[in-house]
Formats: sequence, structure tokens, C-alpha cells
Amino acid sequence: MNKYDIAAYVWPSYTGDELRARMFWNEGYGEWQTVRTAEAKFPGHSWPRKPLWGYVNEADPNIMEMEINEAADHGVNVFIYDWYWFDRRPFLEACLNNGFLGAKNNNRMQFYLMWANHNANHLWNKDLSDTECGSTVIWQGGLDRTGFEEMCRRIIRKYFGIENYYRINGCPVFMIYEITTLIEGLGGLEHTKSALDWFRDEVKKAGFPGLHLQFTGRGDIPMHLSGVDTDSTISVYKAMEYLGADSFTHYQFVHFVDIDRDYNEVMEDVKREWKKIDLRCPVPYFPHISCGWDNNPRFKKFRPGIIKNNTPENFEKALRAAKEYADRHQNNVPLITINSWNEWTETSYLEPDDLYGYGYLDAIKRVFVEGK
Repeated sequence: MNKYDIAAYVWPSYTGDELRARMFWNEGYGEWQTVRTAEAKFPGHSWPRKPLWGYVNEADPNIMEMEINEAADHGVNVFIYDWYWFDRRPFLEACLNNGFLGAKNNNRMQFYLMWANHNANHLWNKDLSDTECGSTVIWQGGLDRTGFEEMCRRIIRKYFGIENYYRINGCPVFMIYEITTLIEGLGGLEHTKSALDWFRDEVKKAGFPGLHLQFTGRGDIPMHLSGVDTDSTISVYKAMEYLGADSFTHYQFVHFVDIDRDYNEVMEDVKREWKKIDLRCPVPYFPHISCGWDNNPRFKKFRPGIIKNNTPENFEKALRAAKEYADRHQNNVPLITINSWNEWTETSYLEPDDLYGYGYLDAIKRVFVEGK
């Protein structure tokens, strides 16, 4: 059994199995379409890159058996699936349902869901992402109470009872990506607390000791207390406390630090953020490490904001910092989140490529498996 739970986010778009995805990637193999057309935007830009495993369909259980073995052998023992619910139904679910859960060896890993409750726009369509249509909302990420209950019942029924669903103290872990969108959709802070209390009760009715509710953080930003415009605000930390959050982590460095710098400089600010969290946050924090950031593959024009020098060697230093943080917080589960398994179009992935090979995976293995 691993001493540390190393959990990598999975972006479930590298499959052509879902017809609704064709509106973004019309060639029928998901966002690999974007990866294959990525070009260098300036001299020295590290794109294009190619996956060593090829442009594989990650909804194919045979492919996922290989990926599970590679992940587990290198110390990644949890996948956190970006999970979507748009227009009263799931989106991009085949990667989890058909791929991971269909793989014969999925018992080598655990998994849990992060409800990616952001709005969907044309960011994923490279032909429109640079245009005025790029920010046009296609589907709203927030849900009202009826929609929220419908979604939660399905999650409890379909996923929480699976043997290798990740639990803390017996409670299935469920992460929510945007706390502000959650509150706005449900009509304010009090209504959100009521909805989450209902969710916890439903989880208990299903036979679990409770729900472990986890949020992703974006720094200490104020948010509206209600679902309408108001001058009354609250910090994200106070909101998490009021809503009864059990823990939080981050999804990406870009959400809380200036990333247009050297990776080592970014990490110094990340460690300062961890210290601030220890002083001010009322709920347990699980440290997060990102491989990098550069979302230029999703655009035809240059997009500023790129982490530089994010080599496997510097990534390994960051992992050691996260390990030290976990070791200092012995009362917490030793969970560390990583962005990501396969965020190719944001240039933050563990999967091997033609630039660094298995460098990022080998770094995890050295730190958390071999203990070197």
C-alpha cells in the first residue's frame, strides 16, 4: 500500500466515443485534434509535441489497462476525473465509464470525481476560441436545486458504491471545482448550505458514514453571498467553512499565482501560499503540484502566460516540497494532487512525450516509490 496517495487529474476528452463532443472536435477523436494541430508561436516555443503512446482512445479499456499499469508502477495511485453535467446529462463520461471502469486492472488504482461546474464555451473549438464567439456560453455550469439533486442522486447511485472509489474515513470524496458558480446556481450561500446538507443526508441513506466534500481553491478571493448582485461578500475560506467543507486543494498553479515566470520562482510563491493557508484556512488542505502551464495549443494566435523551465528535474523538487508539507501535517490524509495526467492542451501532463519522455512519471517514482 502506498504511504502517499498521489492523485492526478484526468481530462476525459481524448476519445471520440461521445457525439456531443463533435461540436468541438469534429474529426471524431476528441481533443487530440487540437494537439495534432498545435504549432510553435515564437522561436524556442516547445510545441509541437507528440505523445509517446500515440493519439490513443482513452475510452478504450485496453488502452486504459496500459495507462493504469504505467500510472501505478510510477506511484500515481488515484485518478481524479474531471466530470461534467450539462443540460441535465453527463458530458465526456466515456473515458471513465468505458475506459477506466472497463479496464480489467482498474483495482490497481482508486478514483474520484471532480465536478467541473464551470460554464462551457467555445474555448475547446480552435476555430472559434480566438474569435468574439470564443467566450459565448453554450452550457451553464451552475445548477438550481432540482438539477443539483438530480445530478447527486445519479452520482451516488452510479459511482460512490464502486469498490475502488476513493474514500477518506469511509466517506466518498467529491470535489467541486467552482464554489462561486455553485453558490450562484443554487441561489446564494444559505441555499447552497441547505443543498449540500441534503446531499450529505442522501449519502448516509445510501449506507456511507458521510460525504467528504472537497473544494478547489483559487486564492483568497471575495465572493457574493447571494445568487444576485450584492455588495455583501465573504472570503472563499469563510465560505468553505460555512458550507461545511471537509478539505480543499488546487487544480492548477495558474489559478492562484503568476505563472508567466520560471517554474522555480512560481514554486516559491506556491510555498508562500501554503503558509498562508496554514495560518488562515479553517479546513485541511492537500498540497497541489502542477507540471506547467501553456494553453497556446487551443488557440491560433499567441496567448501570453507560460511557465518556463518546468523540467522534470524542477518538477521533482516541487514534489519533494509537497511531500514535506504532507509530512508536516500528520493529522491529514497524505493526499497530494497533481495537474495532471493528460492536460496536453494546457501543457501540464504526466503522460510521456517526445520532449521529456517518462521524465515526469520517473520523478514521481523516485520521490514516492523509491524514496530517493
